[in-house]
Amino acid sequence: MSPEYLSPGVYVEEVDKGSKPIEGAGTACAAFIGFTEKGPVNQLTFIPNWSEFVNTFGGFIKGGYLASSVYGYFQNGGGRCYVSRLSSGGSESETPAIAAASLPSHTKPSLESIAISALEAGTAGAETVVEIAKPTGDNPPEDHFTMIVRRGGTEEKFENLTLRKGKAARNVLEVVNKESKLIRVAEKESVLNPLEKMPNPGVYPLVLSEVKTGAITKISSDVIVGSAADRVGLLGLEIADDVTMVCCPDLMALYQGGNISMDGVKAVQSAMIAHCENMRDRFAILDCPPGLTPQQMKDWRMNIAGYDTKYGAVYYPWIKVANPLDGESIAVPPCGYMAGVYARSDNERGVHKAPANEVVRGAIGVEMPITKGEQDILNPIGVNCIRSFPGRGIRVWGARTLSSDASWRYINVRRLFNFVEKSIQTGTQWIVFEPNDADLWARIRRDITAFLTNVWRSGALFGATPAQAFYVKCDEENNPQSVRDAGQVIIEIGMAPVKPAEFVIFRISQWSNGSES
Repeated sequence: MSPEYLSPGVYVEEVDKGSKPIEGAGTACAAFIGFTEKGPVNQLTFIPNWSEFVNTFGGFIKGGYLASSVYGYFQNGGGRCYVSRLSSGGSESETPAIAAASLPSHTKPSLESIAISALEAGTAGAETVVEIAKPTGDNPPEDHFTMIVRRGGTEEKFENLTLRKGKAARNVLEVVNKESKLIRVAEKESVLNPLEKMPNPGVYPLVLSEVKTGAITKISSDVIVGSAADRVGLLGLEIADDVTMVCCPDLMALYQGGNISMDGVKAVQSAMIAHCENMRDRFAILDCPPGLTPQQMKDWRMNIAGYDTKYGAVYYPWIKVANPLDGESIAVPPCGYMAGVYARSDNERGVHKAPANEVVRGAIGVEMPITKGEQDILNPIGVNCIRSFPGRGIRVWGARTLSSDASWRYINVRRLFNFVEKSIQTGTQWIVFEPNDADLWARIRRDITAFLTNVWRSGALFGATPAQAFYVKCDEENNPQSVRDAGQVIIEIGMAPVKPAEFVIFRISQWSNGSES
């Protein structure tokens, strides 16, 4: 409807008929899950650089790979990431040392659902005492309690704690593990009813026992997978819309230390794949178990893991890097370094360029040198090899997904479609509730065509002209009356992605020009 004109005069109206440019979505943001020296537990934290990671989560820990993976990510070109620290396990580094602690046997029934351990932080030999008390104030919630920790002249007080989980709850694990410098709390068993497992009021001295040397403790796959509703673990990554790569390097640390079974590894990696498939805008970078020979790797890929997905890739073997704790070399899972390679390739060439034939910065060797013949049996089954080449360094020498579908064989094709789909989804929100007519269809075709033309010009689509590279169809044929009556507008898009030149073949023969001397 036109505005009312009630008196003579000149009227100026603004008419929105211009195009609405679609901006390209980000493609290089990794998410890491694992164990750290310190920092918030089960809280997805944005990390823009290595210094911020150290400030928030501490440095390298013995037996853990998350810090090394994040370091390798930034070293290889990663620009930003998210980190989620797991609630069970993890060391507070070698300085201060962790001392295992236990409660006297007669107090254990009073603390059935949580385990408390003391940290020795410069006060070795001093007794650590934990007091459980009812909250201060009138009519406190029944499932709340106060925890007071004392060691020597140091006291820490945490009020209104609960065993409940959730964004608004002051969960005892999250609060104490984030703020305390004296103790750590772990969940011994899942709590369905906080009132049934409430710790009894009393004073509990922690009895120091042997010093723990490992950085990682036993943990179930369910804890790593977590919950989207509670914003914890792998599924908690749903809240971060800009994540495009998912890594869980400490999964192999758990397996290596005997703290999780191979079935547990498969459960977590399957959950990573399912998460990426459900979100449709991210890619799982998987690690293989350590120390496998090429034949064992083939067996693990085909007969043990058996994954079939276009949203994930696996790399072999582990890489050797300098160990910052003692200066020697150490083999680490490659997922974090590969995520950095993805980011570097995206920034320098574009998401359509396969993240392969790229140097792995920071790698000083590979755990298992691979010959061409050995890669011949691994590449066809979707195992991307990392190889050392004389005079050319250590390079990523594979670009395949774990899919059996030839259309989605290459990593760059899947990630290109992720990029285009996310960009279009974000850039066309203005369409919702617009009048569904021919004018709307024309505007949709115009905006998406303009975006895909830029994608084609970047070299991501195959074709000498835009018409050969893609098409956009949105008209009365695919939007008949029945579709419009259902409140839908359907847009069909077809693209011809470029594929990597995986096999470069020179056909050389002798040639005579027919001349005689």
